Amino acid sequence: MISRRSFVASASWAGAAAALPPIRPSGELEVSPLDDLTSSSATRLAAAIRGKKVSSVELVDAFLARIAAINPRLNCVVQVNHEAARAAAKLADQGVARRQRLGPLHGVPITIKDSFDTAGMVSTAGTSGRRDFVPTRDATAVQRLRRAGAILLGKTNCPELTLSYETDNLVYGRTSNPYDVTRTCGGSSGGAAATLAACGSALDLGSDTGGSIRVPSHHCGTAGLKPTSGRVPRTGHIIGAQGVFQSFTHVGPMARYVEDLALVLPLLAGTDFTDAAIVTSPLQPPGAVNLRGLRVAVYTDNDLFAPTPATVATVGNAAAVLATAGCHVTEAIPPAFKATYSIGNRLWRAAGSTTVQQLLQTAGTTEVSPPLQPWLTPHEPIVTADLIRLLEDLDRARGLMLSFLEGFDAILCPACAFAAPTHGATLRDDLDAAYSYSEIYNYVGWPAVVVRAGASAEGLPIGIQIVARPWREDVALSVAARVERELGGWRMPRL
Repeated sequence: MISRRSFVASASWAGAAAALPPIRPSGELEVSPLDDLTSSSATRLAAAIRGKKVSSVELVDAFLARIAAINPRLNCVVQVNHEAARAAAKLADQGVARRQRLGPLHGVPITIKDSFDTAGMVSTAGTSGRRDFVPTRDATAVQRLRRAGAILLGKTNCPELTLSYETDNLVYGRTSNPYDVTRTCGGSSGGAAATLAACGSALDLGSDTGGSIRVPSHHCGTAGLKPTSGRVPRTGHIIGAQGVFQSFTHVGPMARYVEDLALVLPLLAGTDFTDAAIVTSPLQPPGAVNLRGLRVAVYTDNDLFAPTPATVATVGNAAAVLATAGCHVTEAIPPAFKATYSIGNRLWRAAGSTTVQQLLQTAGTTEVSPPLQPWLTPHEPIVTADLIRLLEDLDRARGLMLSFLEGFDAILCPACAFAAPTHGATLRDDLDAAYSYSEIYNYVGWPAVVVRAGASAEGLPIGIQIVARPWREDVALSVAARVERELGGWRMPRL
């Protein structure tokens, strides 16, 4: 029997909140004009460009200078689009001067995870077979951001084929965490999260097959959204829309601020008439969500990998914020959680090696990076009847998981069991289950937002995860925005 103890106005959550120290930057920085520009939200930068308070050229130059400053220590931006970005910025400023119709991201500098195709720019997906691959067309999500007026500064690093929680590959090497360069930034959108945390970009585009937006956002103290499965096309991404695992891969925005996630999602959403799994489903505005009376389930330990005390305290702090906002906060975890996670993992073990080898063959890769090597060892072959049974089991488990949401509007839980580990820990140690907190929501396809809500004793960011019903990204974003407002969200690292 699952405990459903109510935490509305709960003394235990309030006590947890009071016990936590206030979130502070790992190093207090004197903010310069350059820092002020590059640390602003994309939403505010777009408004400043439209209002002629800053030019796109100024912004591009500021972000390029910031990348030059942070990249030697972090190795987060692996391709830089200097001349093309400046040329695009000049055109953007001319558009403002001529009072042309401007897109929501007009003139705003962004970066893109290297697993997405970008026309005319090397797109490796971290695999050596694509070391010199230059696509002729953008991935759908990249194309949509450009059409909204965004300016591509460069590509951010990712692990080979995006299949690791450690961002390292044989093409570009390892990316480090801005809060402690001895630690990982996470994966697979690790370069994106590190770049955003260190103010090298206003926005990035991530992908998430098992936590790849949310884990790096948690490790680097930024904000990330994994939309509902079927919301955003995967066309032009290294792991696409075909095969056994197609429903696990989600494309979504990454930023420093939740308001930017809300700005970008409508630009990305909807069918492209290529990715057959994508539908055009209505989007509801996060600002219209009333938190009072919202039913929120909260759990800190999923009984697969114990969270650290700081993680537990951070989730408790967020729960107290939501209770104060009038949410009905109840301690509960989906009863089918462990079974669904187990089935999803069995499916990966049954077919993952074949999928990876096909991707490597298509890329022409012959030498594989250490984080990907475990994928090359095939598990016991699975016969067709067993594979069909496994897929049926997963669908039944998804149904049981969904029935849990009949009683709740959202779930509050950890994004990961711990703050960013040291480089190589995910390969040395048996940490896979620590990422079950995020991975489970790929198996069911629900939307989820991660935002920073606390810090470890070492000053490393700790994010919380807000999960919502399918197609209700507005609820997850609204809850995350309240947590961000009350608990501080992103903080500038010392570099």
